[in-house]
Amino acid sequence: MVYMMGGGLFGLLIIGLIVYIIVERSSHGHAYREGYPIKNDALDILRERYARGEISDEEYEKKKNLLKN
Repeated sequence: MVYMMGGGLFGLLIIGLIVYIIVERSSHGHAYREGYPIKNDALDILRERYARGEISDEEYEKKKNLLKN
């Protein structure tokens, strides 16, 4: 009787571990990059475009002011 309960608990532990690993892998692939949450709000995207040189200083300032209002 005790062995059956232990085996059942071990089975539940294995299932829980598998679910935990699947959830962790999927969340890191979509919501996190190197442990930090990915923020994709408009101001962050604007900063990234400016840093890559895709937009000029004037365009960056103009759009930044529009987004802050």
